[in-house]
Amino acid sequence: MNSLDVVGPQLAVLVGAGAILVGEALFPRQRRLLPYVALFALLVSVLWTTSWVGRDDYQTIFDGTFSLDQYSVFFYYVFAGATAVVVLASIDWVEKTGRGEAEYYALVLTVCSGLMFLAGARDLITIFIALELSSIPQYILAGWGKDERSSEAGLKYLLVGAIASSILLYGMALLYGVSGTTLLPEIADFIASEGDQNRSLLILAVVMMVAGFGFKMAVVPFQMWVPDVYQGAPTPVTAFLSVGSKAAAFAVVTRFFFESLDAEFLSNDWSMMFAVIAAASMTLGNVMAVVQTDIKRMLGYSSIAQAGNFMIGLAAIATPGEEFTLGASGILFFVAAYSFTNLGAFVAIIAISQRINSDQIRDYAGMWRRSPVLALALALCLISLTGIPPTAGFWAKLYIFNAGIRADLAWLVIIAVLNSAVAAYYYLGIVRQMFLGGEDEASVPAFRVPPAIAIAVAATTAGVLVFGIIPGPLIEAAQEAAGVFAQ
Repeated sequence: MNSLDVVGPQLAVLVGAGAILVGEALFPRQRRLLPYVALFALLVSVLWTTSWVGRDDYQTIFDGTFSLDQYSVFFYYVFAGATAVVVLASIDWVEKTGRGEAEYYALVLTVCSGLMFLAGARDLITIFIALELSSIPQYILAGWGKDERSSEAGLKYLLVGAIASSILLYGMALLYGVSGTTLLPEIADFIASEGDQNRSLLILAVVMMVAGFGFKMAVVPFQMWVPDVYQGAPTPVTAFLSVGSKAAAFAVVTRFFFESLDAEFLSNDWSMMFAVIAAASMTLGNVMAVVQTDIKRMLGYSSIAQAGNFMIGLAAIATPGEEFTLGASGILFFVAAYSFTNLGAFVAIIAISQRINSDQIRDYAGMWRRSPVLALALALCLISLTGIPPTAGFWAKLYIFNAGIRADLAWLVIIAVLNSAVAAYYYLGIVRQMFLGGEDEASVPAFRVPPAIAIAVAATTAGVLVFGIIPGPLIEAAQEAAGVFAQ
C-alpha cells in the first residue's frame, strides 16, 4: 500500500482518465461534465502531492527505480497546473468539434501521468516506459484535427518520434551493456570506478541518448518536427506540447546527467556539447522566427530558441561546487516561468484565433480594440518571453544567465543576450501589431472571452506578474528541489 501511496498523484490522474471513458459510455448526454471530471482528477493529484509535502517523508520505491523527492514534487505541480490550463482552454474547442470528447480528455490526462512518472524515474527502463506513456497519446492528439494539416502533423510527429525513441533505446542498451545495470546511481558508481576504461563507449551512449532526448527538448539539430507540428496540431494540443513535453524532457535529462554521468572526465564533454547545442538552438530558432507570418509557427521556432536558454543551465551543471546546484535550480525556475508564459500566450491565441478564424500575425492588427483583455494578456506573455521586467521571464533569464556566467560560460551568455535582442524584434512586433496596427479593425466586431478560457488566461497571466514582482518563493522552491542532487 505504501508504494501505491507514493504514486498516488499519478494514479489519481489515470483513474480520472478511466472515469471519463466509463462515464461517457454510461451517461452520453452528460458530456459537458467531462472536462470538470478531468479538473477534479487533477485537483486530487495536487492535494495528494501536497499531502506528501506536508508529511516530509520522501521515499524511493520499486527497488530504487522511482523516487518521490522534492525534485519530482516540483514537476508534479508544474505538470498538473499545465494540464489544468490546457483542459480549460480546450472546453470551447472540443465542444465545437463535437467528436471524441471523452477520448480527448482521457488522452490529455494520460500524458500528464506519464510526465509525472518521468520526473521521478531513476532507472533506464522506467524512464523509457514513462516516456512512451506520455509520447504515444501526444502523437494521437497532434493529429486530432479534421484537416489535412493536423493529420500531417500527427504523422510527422509519430515518425520522427519513433526514430528518436529508437536512438534513445539504443543509447540506453549500450549504457546498460557497458555498466551492467539500469539504475542511475549504480551507473554512476560504475563510471566512477571503471569509467575511464570504457570512455569511448560511454561517450557514444551519451551522444545517442542526447539525440533521443533532444527530440523531446526540441533543440538543434533535432528540431525539424517543431514548426510543422505546432502549426498543424490543434492549438490546445500545441500549447500542451510546448510546455508539458519540453518540461518533462528537461526534468528527466537533468536527473539523468546529475545522477549517473557527473564524473568529471565525462561531464566536461557533455557540458561543452550542451553549450554548443544551446548556441545553435537559440540562433536558428530566433532567426527563423523573425520571418514567420503564422503565429503558431513563429512560437514553434521561438520554443526552439527558448530550449537553448534552458540548455545554458544544463551546460552549467557540469561545474562542481555552488554552480552545480545553481544551474539545476536555474532550469527549474525557467521551466516554471516558461510554463506560465507560454501557456498564457497560447491560451490567448486559442481565444483570438477561434474568433477571427486565422493564425496569421497580420490578422491580429487592432486586437486591442476587439478584445482589450486578450490583447493585454498576450502582450504580457510576449514581453515575458522577451525577458523584460516586471515579468517572470525576466527573472528566469537573469537566473539562468547568472548560472552560465558562474560556470565560465560567458561566451554562451553573450550569444543568449544577443539572441534575446533578436527575439524582442518579433515578440514586440506582434504587440505593436495588436496595439498600433490595423486600419480596418472597425470591420471586425468585438468579442467576449469564453468563461473557461478567461479563467485560464487569468491564472497564467497572474503567475507571470506575481512571480515577476515577487520571484522569491518560486526561486526558493526551485533551489530546494535542485538541492536533492547536492545531497
